[in-house]
Amino acid sequence: MSRLMLSHVGVSFGGVAALTDVTMQVPPAEIRGIIGPNGAGKTTLLNAICGLSRPQQGEITLDGTRIDRLAPDVIARRGLRRTFQTSRLFGGLTVLENMVTGLHAKTRASLLACALGTRAAREEEAESVARARKALEFVGATATQDRRAKELSFGQQRIVEIARALVSEPHTLLLDEPAVGLSLNRLLELDRLLRRIRDERGMTLVLIEHVIRLVMEVSDSITVLSFGRVIAEGTPQAVRTDPQVVEAYLGSAAHA
Repeated sequence: MSRLMLSHVGVSFGGVAALTDVTMQVPPAEIRGIIGPNGAGKTTLLNAICGLSRPQQGEITLDGTRIDRLAPDVIARRGLRRTFQTSRLFGGLTVLENMVTGLHAKTRASLLACALGTRAAREEEAESVARARKALEFVGATATQDRRAKELSFGQQRIVEIARALVSEPHTLLLDEPAVGLSLNRLLELDRLLRRIRDERGMTLVLIEHVIRLVMEVSDSITVLSFGRVIAEGTPQAVRTDPQVVEAYLGSAAHA
């Protein structure tokens, strides 16, 4: 069974089609790259999967259960997490505090219990902090845990955002341009981290990225969008040599 499946998905805004007849199957523990020119519909695709945009046509299923009519928080509780192009960290909070917010969907203590500081609430808080520290250790960002998020470099923020997505232990992770603005050294670190997430945690990753070198090296398979439609799909090697891809995306990028 596919971990994530899109079947003839269509999304329109004000009568303008952003996605048209998109069909895609992503198996468990695969890194799926999504590439295409600006305006191809890549971010709309992620938004449709995580519930931020509702398709007008087609279906989206996660582990065999239809999710395209569910709210984003419900989809998140089913094991899917998402990062964004721009930082969504709370700048005034420490990195550790930001990490704990990533567990809000899994906490059980009521607001009253937290306010009263009951034993159950204290134990749950301690468990959340321990899980947050473990996730930071996994991505190699333990040294940043007591710093405020706004004090981090852009590259550090990107890694912390991935850690915050991992803290709730999802089985599927959507990444929207995680490499934007990263130095070459940071790109190499990100490459290794994505592979470790797949290999050590068995997670499925769907990756939007304009850094073609990263996508080609880290992806198990790639889906190419152009004007909201899938124009190619396959291994990095097959996609790299596909005439439609060269014309629609890689060729124009190389020319530029």
